Amino acid sequence: MPALGNIRKPVSDEMDHFEGYFGRTVQTKIPLLKIILNYIFRRKGKQMRPLLVFLSAKLHGKISEPAYVAATLIELLHTASLVHDDVVDNSDERRGALSVNALWNSKIAVLLGDYLLSKGLLISIEKNRPDMLEIVSEAVKSMTEAELLQLQKSRKLNIREDDYFRIITGKTAALISACTACGAKSVTDDQDAINLMRDFGESLGIAFQIRDDILDYQSTGLTGKPSGNDIKEKKITLPLIHALQNVPVVAKKRILGIVGSRKKSVEDIEAVVRFVTENGGIDYATTKMYQYSDRALAILDTYPDSEVRNSLREFVSYTVMREK
Repeated sequence: MPALGNIRKPVSDEMDHFEGYFGRTVQTKIPLLKIILNYIFRRKGKQMRPLLVFLSAKLHGKISEPAYVAATLIELLHTASLVHDDVVDNSDERRGALSVNALWNSKIAVLLGDYLLSKGLLISIEKNRPDMLEIVSEAVKSMTEAELLQLQKSRKLNIREDDYFRIITGKTAALISACTACGAKSVTDDQDAINLMRDFGESLGIAFQIRDDILDYQSTGLTGKPSGNDIKEKKITLPLIHALQNVPVVAKKRILGIVGSRKKSVEDIEAVVRFVTENGGIDYATTKMYQYSDRALAILDTYPDSEVRNSLREFVSYTVMREK
């Protein structure tokens, strides 16, 4: 599997410089806010989204400050969405650590998310980049609509495959396509090139989310057991949607009864995982995932061979091969 360290080589200097650039952007004189921001950003994660911005930018030309503005906008939006998601999901953990709403409270978490979004608005105005703000604002709108659709469908446990793709296109793919579109936009005004990179990001984002949903049903981590988090949270994703399509009504009702119940035992989770595996849900979702990753690769093949293009190709491979 490609390593992220190798993927970031063509833009390693830019990624290092971005860390300081972003840190200066989120400085504040409010003591509590400073404490919370330090807590969040010292666990910066893999920084996959800024990496996509810089690779997409360099694919089209020389990186300059607009690329840093784009990466900052995306990182602020992404962090705000995670903070708000933890409130919506009433989640106590984020990346193996306590979430903001668990450490402080949901009111502070909501205000923090609002603050991060407002910082994004301000930097786009200060740097005179309303074009990037438009791309990112469209992503925020899509993510909010998709989250509401998922909440509506989850209550009734009636998500169809077309609903699923609408949700993940709006939630995950919208943000990743904003990364790649903003990256291209930071270097070129060629709308065809920007649209092409938006399409690349959308296909990549859909493949990314399907891989996430497959991992929930596969053995991972120290326990060697599937996490089953989606099942616990009553989320019906592609592996389960497909598995439910061609089974008797009695079996369908039994599985949906487990998914819809408030309390689920380890045996309940294992029963759903086994049902999905035995009824072809994992295989079907894997096939769909590769269809979208192949679309992303086909778009990259329209560009001349280069170190940056190869890194983006490896990024696609990493997306569908990762284990977490």
